[in-house]
Formats: sequence, C-alpha cells, structure tokens
Amino acid sequence: MKAVLVHQPGGPEALEVVELPLPTPGHGQVQIRAEAFGVGQPDVLIRRGVYKWMPPLPANPGNDVAGRISAFGAGVEGFAIGQKVLLSARDLPHRGGCYAEYVVAPADAVHTLPDDADLEAAVCLSNYQVAYALLHECRHHRAPASVLVIGAAGGVGTALVQLAKLAQMTVIGTVSTEEKASFARRNGADHLIFYRSEDVVARTRELTSGEGVGVVLDHVCGPEFTGYLGALGRWGTLLSYNAFAGLPEENLMAAMRNHLDICPAVRCFSFHIYDQDRDGHRALMRNVIDALSRGAIRPAISARLKLEDVRKAHALLEKGSALGKIVMTT
Repeated sequence: MKAVLVHQPGGPEALEVVELPLPTPGHGQVQIRAEAFGVGQPDVLIRRGVYKWMPPLPANPGNDVAGRISAFGAGVEGFAIGQKVLLSARDLPHRGGCYAEYVVAPADAVHTLPDDADLEAAVCLSNYQVAYALLHECRHHRAPASVLVIGAAGGVGTALVQLAKLAQMTVIGTVSTEEKASFARRNGADHLIFYRSEDVVARTRELTSGEGVGVVLDHVCGPEFTGYLGALGRWGTLLSYNAFAGLPEENLMAAMRNHLDICPAVRCFSFHIYDQDRDGHRALMRNVIDALSRGAIRPAISARLKLEDVRKAHALLEKGSALGKIVMTT
C-alpha cells in the first residue's frame, strides 16, 4: 500500500510516498480503507520535526483520515465491513499515522459515521472540533452574543464562523482580500474587516455600537495580540489558540489593567488539554458529526489532491491562500 513518511524533517520535499506492507488488525483493532485525508498545521509541524508531540522518525505526519472498515480483529463488536468511519490522531496515544491507504487503529478510537456521510466533508471535522471547544468549552463568563474571528477564511476560522452562527452569535471576521471576504460571507460572517487597511479594534467597536465583542478568537498572537483587548466588551475574553506570529511584545498584565472598566480575561487554549480527557474530546466530535449529519454545518474544501501529491498539498497549505480545508484522496 502507499503511505507517506518523513525520514529527515524539512520542507514539503521531506514527504516521501513509499510502499509499505498492508497492516493487519490485531485484537480490538480495525482496519480502515482510507478514502480522504485532512491536511492541517499539525501535519506540517510533524514534517518539520518541531511538533511538541512529535512521533518518532520515520514519521507518518497524517492526523485525520476517513474511510470504510475493511477488516477487524478478534474482540471487535459493533462494526461492519464497509461501514463509514472517521479517525483522528487525537484519539490515538500518538500523533500522526494517518497518511496511508490502509490504517489500523483501536476500535474504540474510531468514530462511526452515518451511511450518507460525505467522507471528504467528514475529514474536515477536526477543525470544527477545535472551534466547538473554543466557543463552548472555554468557560466564558457569559455566553458571548458576538465574536471577532481573526482569519475568518481559514480552516478553523471557517468552522468558527459556521458554529458561531449556529449558536446565534453575531460574527465579525478579519480577512486580507476581497476573495476571502466573499468566502467568509458565504459561510455566514455578518461583518468583515480588512485588517491590512482598517483599524480592527476601532472598526469592531463601530460595528458593535461601541459595546465591543464578547470574545476575540486569535490564532496569530504576535505584536497585535494585546491590542485586541480594546475590541472586548464587558466581561469579554481574549482567546489565543495558536501563536503563528510569536508572542506579544507588550506587557500583557499592564495592557489588561488599562481596561479594568471591562474586567477582561485572557485565555490560552490548546486542544491537548483533552489528551487526558478522552470522553470530553470524543463528545466534541460527536457534536460536530451530528451537526454535519443534520446539514447544520458545511465544511468548505478549498482543494482536492491525490495522496501522491502530498508535497503539493503541504506547499499549498503553507502558502496561506487556501480558503477552507485542503483534502487528499486515495
């Protein structure tokens, strides 16, 4: 079978498509015939060799796969050959391992899908799992009526926009181009701010009649981060779920004390908080699988490539121009 391995971390050229023996399921395990793979930032971090939860080399960097049950070992019940399933490495004791035509995993790590599930859409659900946690699990002082989504046309950004609208929140998003603005509007964003030419904080306060938003969701961090405190309303939360631009330069506590009139909160979120909470993160996935089956969310797929084009997929992701999720197929 075809699989992808990284022997020496590096750029997209480090991804090698190789032939490996077909894996056989052992006791309590199932074999999945893959049909769709998600391409995401954790895959890139594994490929570069810098992931904090790095698997040993040679590493298979894939973290999300959807397909059908093709075999199962002794002791497995409740599955049928041909049944549609989703596997996320978040349910495994290690990250990676999903870029392969056949994947073997513990049966209790697999999520079953409805018979009519679109497998390419299903493999996007890890982004929605993160988005659901950001919106509903981060214990905001009050359920936010409005949100500011930094990067509203990205993978998680798109999921945040859709789930926030599903929760009847007013959604303001930041984008860099008119193409991304149009894409974010189609996904439900109420207002868009062009962060390269507009003052994000001033525009947010204008759009909320001076009240500010209940939560700012930011994956960039960097020098702009503390400034977003000015976009918050009373009891608002500034929530960081990544730091692609590095850490803020300004004294965060001093900046917070400049906004004592709103009693702001700052939270740093990582999905790894669920590493020791299996029931919690599986419940999140069940919620978004249910939303997908009801047609309440519509995962946006920006590009479809074959598994053997994995280098192109990673190059496209790192370019930063993709609208929604990049998906590979067998």
